[in-house]
Amino acid sequence: MITKEQILNVLKDVFDPEIGRSIVDLNMVDNINIDGSTVTVDIKLTIKGCPLQNTIKEDVINKLKSLDGVDDVVVNMGAMTEEERQKLANSMNQGKVPVFEKTRVIAIGSGKGGVGKSTVSANLAVALGKLGYKVGLIDADVLGFSIPRLLGIVGERPYALDENTILPIEKYGIKVISMGNFADEDTPLIWRGPLLGGVLEQFMNDVYWGELDYMIIDLPPGTGDVPLTIMQKVPEQKFLLVTTPQASASHVAGRIAYMAQKVNIELIGIAENMSYFECPDCHKKYNIFGEGETDRLAKELNTEVLVKIPIDIKIREKSDIGLPISFINEPQAKYYLELAKKVSEKVKPISL
Repeated sequence: MITKEQILNVLKDVFDPEIGRSIVDLNMVDNINIDGSTVTVDIKLTIKGCPLQNTIKEDVINKLKSLDGVDDVVVNMGAMTEEERQKLANSMNQGKVPVFEKTRVIAIGSGKGGVGKSTVSANLAVALGKLGYKVGLIDADVLGFSIPRLLGIVGERPYALDENTILPIEKYGIKVISMGNFADEDTPLIWRGPLLGGVLEQFMNDVYWGELDYMIIDLPPGTGDVPLTIMQKVPEQKFLLVTTPQASASHVAGRIAYMAQKVNIELIGIAENMSYFECPDCHKKYNIFGEGETDRLAKELNTEVLVKIPIDIKIREKSDIGLPISFINEPQAKYYLELAKKVSEKVKPISL
């Protein structure tokens, strides 16, 4: 005969996708009823209407049906009370380790806007996830956020267990937080430096990231307060520079690279975006923004160009609909997978 102990034991392998821990350890398994070969179990979600509840339900059903003697499974989905959520938040925060202590942090910056830095950030994060790493992405461009649009999470809101525990949004295998998920996409934010710093502090310290191999930080462009603050506050981070081939872009890009080096942050390389255009009919390459300037800059900075990403309609089209090209089986994904492999070789996870 099936026992409750057997049921709880098998459900230890079912994880809450947002928190990344067993639903048994999180006390999400409530009433268990065994009636012959039928098992009925109540699952208490952290929030009613959790978007990932179907995933949890399917995992519970599959695990229980793997037990000998179980023919039918009934799963009732409910929600925790406010008191239960507070208790869960307290237990999660008790042994909480600052995310940057066990995670490799890669800040991605550019000298100016419009060079595709956020597109590179989003696709690099997703590509690292496809390589099997656990990845987080912080959109630190608080005033000019574009990560929600690129990842198709416009209008989605992160959920807070309490005032000190925010659960990041999960999409395409990575965890994400952006100011764009707390504000309307078209609403201008007029904030001064100290307020921006407070938001980023919350993103770093109050978001429950769980265990990560890499944290990608999409910096705002330029050499202002926010990039400098992040560079100074996050220990042992690495820096990836994004630029385009023309001289005006590379000269400006050099400024933020030098700023990183002045605060003792290692520049791991340069991603050249909009490198060239290849005619889809004749396959002739056109260097619309010129060539050679990024290679010159890399030599000047004593680093290397890790990837040259072309101007490609497919990349733009997929970005516009929130589907990163690195996640799907398209030829253009190879540029971001190549970048991810080189980054993971240069900056190995702490767990390895």
